[in-house]
Amino acid sequence: MSDQVMHESLPDVEVLKGRLNILAALGIIMSSEDEAWLRVHSKVADPEGLLCAYRVDNGAGDVMFVVFADEGCIIKGFDHESYLSPYARDEYEVWPGVYDEVPQGLLSLLDDPAFEKDDATFCVWCERDDAVWKQGAVEAEDAEDGDDGGFEFLLGLLFPTAEDYVVWAQDYYEEELPVQAIECVYAGATIDEAAIASINPERDAPAALREIQALG
Repeated sequence: MSDQVMHESLPDVEVLKGRLNILAALGIIMSSEDEAWLRVHSKVADPEGLLCAYRVDNGAGDVMFVVFADEGCIIKGFDHESYLSPYARDEYEVWPGVYDEVPQGLLSLLDDPAFEKDDATFCVWCERDDAVWKQGAVEAEDAEDGDDGGFEFLLGLLFPTAEDYVVWAQDYYEEELPVQAIECVYAGATIDEAAIASINPERDAPAALREIQALG
């Protein structure tokens, strides 16, 4: 089977990496380290410094990992309600086609237990110097029409604009955030203590800034 060229909703690799770093920083601003479990977007710790990876977790059992390396970028997601869940099979295993066509150099990046490789309902990737995202042809004849393994649902948490983030945050945090301040973060402005206080006055700004600086 040939790979399918993937969706326009995915930006190029460097844009995606920058956006995830922005979202991880905003998660730090909105939730203290003691409440890190509330952070939907977070950077995955890598003591060896070989990978740059992010976790997107909606807190309801749906999780996406985005891993960047010299080989390119791989995105693996798990939608617990999808028919394509490994838990829906008689023998727990990833559906044929999810990983079958992924280049080995990228697939091996998921071997770290932190990425929960066996919990997968979709996988997309973009090789280094490639201009398109790809996805294997998943073999699941009984899946409902439109069941994409949670791809569009989880990618919807990548919020391409500040306005998108503010609308989501108002529901998630039950707070109305200052759009202009979020726009500045999205535009790449340096985040300082004043910026943190303007977004979340209740946050310990020095503590948040230390975490943000550690993002790199």
